Amino acid sequence: MRIAVVGGGINGLCTAWELAKAGHDVQLYERDALMQATSRASSKLLHGGLRYLEQGEFRLVREALQERRWWLRKTSHLTRRIPLLYPMYRQGRRPRWQLKVGLFLYDFFAGRKGIGRHRWLTAPQTLRCSPHLVSEGLQGAYLFFDGQMDDYQLGLWVAEQCRKTGVQIFEQQPVLKLTTDGELLLSSGWQQFDRIINVAGPWSESLLLQSDLPGQQQLDLVRGSHLLLPAIGRYGHMLEVPDSSRIVFALPYQHQCLLGTTEVRQQLHEPIACSEAERDELLTVYNHYFQPQVQAANILDSFAGVRPLLKSNQDSSRASREYNLHWQQQILTVSGGKWTTARALAKQVRKQIQQSVDK
Repeated sequence: MRIAVVGGGINGLCTAWELAKAGHDVQLYERDALMQATSRASSKLLHGGLRYLEQGEFRLVREALQERRWWLRKTSHLTRRIPLLYPMYRQGRRPRWQLKVGLFLYDFFAGRKGIGRHRWLTAPQTLRCSPHLVSEGLQGAYLFFDGQMDDYQLGLWVAEQCRKTGVQIFEQQPVLKLTTDGELLLSSGWQQFDRIINVAGPWSESLLLQSDLPGQQQLDLVRGSHLLLPAIGRYGHMLEVPDSSRIVFALPYQHQCLLGTTEVRQQLHEPIACSEAERDELLTVYNHYFQPQVQAANILDSFAGVRPLLKSNQDSSRASREYNLHWQQQILTVSGGKWTTARALAKQVRKQIQQSVDK
């Protein structure tokens, strides 16, 4: 079967790879270069999503933990296990028992594919691991483990696997329009396919609209911004935003400290960049937990990306990280998803394609 995949982010690349392995003739079209948008602007974590347990997304967390193990084993040159601290202070929003239950489930869902079990550290033990933490009010910390990656290079590794499996990849080739009978319009003219997979991330819905097709899943476009600061050690930190239920990570990354992310609703026509308000918010969180304090002048770099979340909650921080697949005759549109589960999503697309053939 001749299949077009629209979108050169991690979900599009994994989808193309999976379909090619199933024996299909696959062509992938990316309007820019591969891995240039959302997929390159992640928090660099391969994780189950501990905080998603609060929202009851048990299926997603279990799937992500299984996928985390696969990435760490198969691409060890681009990934690593990272120790994370969840410091607990007297004024914290989440009680210790709640974190204990969450981490127990996290370890349980990982099962044999786990990469290390959580444990409690006393305040002195915590400060030995992370001496820059503010000591006043510190009760201790939970230590647990997740995965870390170079998201851009890992995406290019998947693109290499695509090419080895026979996928034809076309960069700088924006898709202008789709039709439900499998036609795809490029600047060079129309192309005919048996199936089209619309996995353009934040732009998947707008591609349908510019094709005069109804959107199948309303997306919640949320900007996530990150700062790069001077390094503070080898442990990562999962930090409660003061007076909020949100979480921010402070992670060691390429000899720097990666701080993020924010969650701000975004329109596609707006600049995708870290705003002053986001910068100040992240610096406030950092200075709440670490000494010495940092200022804007200490920022080494910043980046931002737009996540296409399923519209499911008024609070963008509680929007689902699940994914949905929707057919419109010969077009299958992928909505939502997260980096760690890109392979699992691709397998679901392959099943959908096979079912459409069997009908």
